[in-house]
Amino acid sequence: MMKSIWEYTVDDLIGLIREHVDAVLIADAETNEYRSFIHKGVFKKLIGDQGKYTELIETLWFHLGESQEKITDNYMVFLPSYGKFSGKISKRVRMTEAESGNPFIAQMTVYPLAENRYVILMDALDDSEYQREHEVSKKVNTIQNSFLFSMFFDLSRDTTSSLSVTEISDETVHADIPYSGWRNMIVNMFRPEDQGLFLERTDPEYLKKHFAPGATSSFDCLMQNLEGKFIWVKLIFSRVETTNADDYRFVFMVQNIHENSMELFSTLKKYENLALTDSLTGLYNHGRMETEISNALEGLKRQQRPALLLFADIDYFKTINDQRGHAAGDKALRTFANLISEQIGGKEAVAGRWGGEEFLIVCYDTDAESAGALAEELRKKVETADFEDAGHFTVSIGVAEMKAEDTPAAAFDRVDKALYQAKEAGRNRVVAAK
Repeated sequence: MMKSIWEYTVDDLIGLIREHVDAVLIADAETNEYRSFIHKGVFKKLIGDQGKYTELIETLWFHLGESQEKITDNYMVFLPSYGKFSGKISKRVRMTEAESGNPFIAQMTVYPLAENRYVILMDALDDSEYQREHEVSKKVNTIQNSFLFSMFFDLSRDTTSSLSVTEISDETVHADIPYSGWRNMIVNMFRPEDQGLFLERTDPEYLKKHFAPGATSSFDCLMQNLEGKFIWVKLIFSRVETTNADDYRFVFMVQNIHENSMELFSTLKKYENLALTDSLTGLYNHGRMETEISNALEGLKRQQRPALLLFADIDYFKTINDQRGHAAGDKALRTFANLISEQIGGKEAVAGRWGGEEFLIVCYDTDAESAGALAEELRKKVETADFEDAGHFTVSIGVAEMKAEDTPAAAFDRVDKALYQAKEAGRNRVVAAK
């Protein structure tokens, strides 16, 4: 027969705790040690009889999502802050079972005994409760996952507070970290090229000079996420608005903008390619090839990087348009462009449509003999190819080596004359400039 609540004793309740609570620990953050009185079920493998308190905190919080895979080392600077509690707390912790790898949620309750010393009770929720928690977490994360980090800091006192790394825990930590020290703690999380900018924009004197009360500003950079991958983030600084001109309190937030940034970069790249590409053939257009000639000359002058120009013109192309139609001519141009792309594939070379039936190729890191051989191979392929609606045709090609003293116009003029000589000599041939 079940007892009434008035029949239970303190010993009965202690016995029930021993029977039903999955883990009971005592921890000392000052001496960095913990001792477990009870650790059963899923906690049997996760928690030892004793150990380092920092390793316990790492097990509880510092892992990726619903796995025990460790987060990148740079985020470990926050580990000590997550092991200190200012009062009684009760929270949920996402963890993973050691043997099966199955995720679960633990209910954790912390009772402070003295400064930096705690009693910790933990229970694994049953499957149905886990599923409810999991669905709620997913919805909350959908709303909040764009903000990875937030913090309140006071420059006058050189303090930080209300620190929250949302990828680690939804809990706000009342960390006792000097602001001056915090900057140096996290600078390595940023891409090396962005570290100088981060230190400049977070410098106390910079913030005091550039932020009026209530002012907000931001800048974008690359920062490591928990997995150690660099993602695009927006760093947001907002000065608290007060009537005291010497009140330098700020809110700092890190927003994940990686997905939107990558979409933007992809769109910009798309329009950049459209601006630089010939719409008919898919090769670079005239303007882009003019830039390539200039770049090749710059590389030759500064780095002694050799470069040659190949200038190709389809023989009697006007006849194809007149006799076969412009649709057949356009198709022939596309096919010819594909032959050029195949010919230079795997080589240090760039090709584009110069205009009409003329095509320019810039070859790098090669000599005149090799460039001439490449041009001859292309000529032979065109000669034997079947261009379907356009039938068969040939191509004439001029080859010219670029010289350090050249201007872009001089280099092009030399290859243009070589092409003219190939035409004058009967077409369907390669001529190298003298």
